Amino acid sequence: MSTIDNLKFKYKNLDVFGKIIAINILVFLVGLVLKSLLRLNLFTFFELPAGIMNYLFQPWSLITYGFLHSGIFHLVFNMLFLYYLSRVTMNLFRTKMILNIYFLGIICGGLAYLATANLLPIKFIGQNDVLVGASAGVSALLLFVAVYIPNTEIRLFNAFNVKWKHIALVIVGIDLFRLLTGVNQGGYVAHFGGYLLGYIYATKLLKGTDIGIGFERTMDSFMSIFKSKSQLKTVHRKTNKKKEYVGKTKDEFNQYNNQKKIDLILDKISKSGYESLTAEEKEFLFKAGK
Repeated sequence: MSTIDNLKFKYKNLDVFGKIIAINILVFLVGLVLKSLLRLNLFTFFELPAGIMNYLFQPWSLITYGFLHSGIFHLVFNMLFLYYLSRVTMNLFRTKMILNIYFLGIICGGLAYLATANLLPIKFIGQNDVLVGASAGVSALLLFVAVYIPNTEIRLFNAFNVKWKHIALVIVGIDLFRLLTGVNQGGYVAHFGGYLLGYIYATKLLKGTDIGIGFERTMDSFMSIFKSKSQLKTVHRKTNKKKEYVGKTKDEFNQYNNQKKIDLILDKISKSGYESLTAEEKEFLFKAGK
């Protein structure tokens, strides 16, 4: 198997956020090579411009800017956080719902950036500035986790455990300080757009309302355009085979039962809040989150 075929195989076996991370890395490397060798910025029309008139000529940039990064540290920080947050959330929630939070965070971050750039004095952001980075989507996921399951922990540096709510408090505090001190204000405005979306999503979900359903349906309809429609008709045939069990192996059966238990616990949280859980349920959710 060639190197390219091997990479294709590995990419196909990644989960959806693994693929998003891989795309971000690939786009960064391609952009870096083109800038170094040809002095060419191939992705100019995918960056989100501060000027509203410039944006109207490239409306797709409200999402595509989230796949571009300004430097290696910018990329690594965002992708590491996205990796950890996606691991926590995808173990507990529907994958499409986590995608809703991530991309709605990017959109809200971009809208906050555009609004600030065009409503406040130009010097606050800069008329010719552009916005890049997945930070707004990552920020939305961070606040969602911190509000919905605040006491879930992550093990840092294989040395100690830290609750997500404490991580969120520190990072939001740092972002607020940098926003007020005038360092990369446009980027931090986008962060707070993502934070707001993540907070609203979590609080509404705790009350039993998923605010991302409409966005999810829109995206499903859009993606269906690119799916080829089969001309073959499906023929249903009656059979006397008995219905298969949930899992053919013990591991599959246990995995199914664990997922059902997680669903019941999350349903209880949405109705009565996290504090309504028993100590046993909290411990089970914590272990599942890890």
